[in-house]
Amino acid sequence: MLLEPPTIDDIQTAADRIKGAVIRTPMLVSRTLSEMIGAEVWLKFENLQFTAAYKERGALNKLLQLAPEERSRGVIAASAGNHAQAVAYHAKRLGIPAIIVMPESTPTVKVTQTAGFGAHVVLHGDMFDDAYAHARELSLENGYVFVHPFDDPQIIAGAGTVGLEMLEDAPDLDTIVVPIGGGGLMSGVSIATRSVKPDIELIGVEAELYPSMKCAIQGCHLPLGGDTLAEGIAVKQPGELTSRILRDYAIDVMLVSERNLERAVAMLVGIEKTVVEGAGAAGLAAMLGDPERFKGKKVATLLCGGNIDTHLLANVLVRDLVRQGRIARLQVAASDQPGALAAITAQVYEAGVNVLEINHSRIFTSLPAKDTMIEVECEARDPQSIDDVVARLEAAGFRVERASLD
Repeated sequence: MLLEPPTIDDIQTAADRIKGAVIRTPMLVSRTLSEMIGAEVWLKFENLQFTAAYKERGALNKLLQLAPEERSRGVIAASAGNHAQAVAYHAKRLGIPAIIVMPESTPTVKVTQTAGFGAHVVLHGDMFDDAYAHARELSLENGYVFVHPFDDPQIIAGAGTVGLEMLEDAPDLDTIVVPIGGGGLMSGVSIATRSVKPDIELIGVEAELYPSMKCAIQGCHLPLGGDTLAEGIAVKQPGELTSRILRDYAIDVMLVSERNLERAVAMLVGIEKTVVEGAGAAGLAAMLGDPERFKGKKVATLLCGGNIDTHLLANVLVRDLVRQGRIARLQVAASDQPGALAAITAQVYEAGVNVLEINHSRIFTSLPAKDTMIEVECEARDPQSIDDVVARLEAAGFRVERASLD
């Protein structure tokens, strides 16, 4: 049976239905990001929901419309994390048994939190699509009600409530930039906002490694796959209903690089003091990658999720310091004799730079046997201080190479 898209009335009814059970998250202008992009940049902080993602809206809207008999059978969902937590949390609140199937690659923080909400977690497959197929099988075998993460009119209607809130808080918006995985959020926002403001520009964003929706609605054929920071939108096959909706609404889709995703996550921590996962930072990553496209506009994006593994977040923040030029790894060729290391650290000290780590490499090097490669990892208050270290070392007769991330 061909599913019908939700209407604006469905979305407004969903807003009333879920009111008070999900947070009406703040929508704020970022002065610093606005200056950087050259636009008036608004941020919708959906990472402040209790489960740290917008997914609660659709999940709750769906669960509240189940018949008593369906509730007693229990629900099952497949998710890379945020939909899982949303279904688990609200199912527990409503007294509905829940089973969640997650890919084996799901970050530990999302698995732990989902189980913590009372759901039975099943890990299966490498990608969302594998987990989805297994969840469908379990649904048929056991009679569970399947709660689709995006290709369901009730899920889409719930997600669309965020679009209504955005235009209530900032009615003069020119453009809304929305991360796309399966397309449920973009579909709901499209229906909601175009019903209120028909001329608003809507732009979807996918990770460069997973351009599945772009290809679905534009008929292109691009490589698909790889490790992305935005695993929450790493979907190989978008929804049939969501693809139809976005095709009808003529949504453009931008692709963002891993570097800009990392940069966006780090900037939101540093500038806005808010933790956002890779998928949630995709909208800002699009602005950073092509600021000319947004110049002079009033543009908003959804920080749609904040569930990022703490170890991964630490890596992202340190890598950003490397790209800023504040942390560097210098490979210094030196004679393997007393005083060489002291001479090197003296130059680092004179430049006012802090040494984080030092390693000697005597065997795996192309240097003569009497020489050694000394790796100095150091941190400075600004890139110029690192440049000063390099200049001082070279002036002292050392040959220096600087490691790079790119």
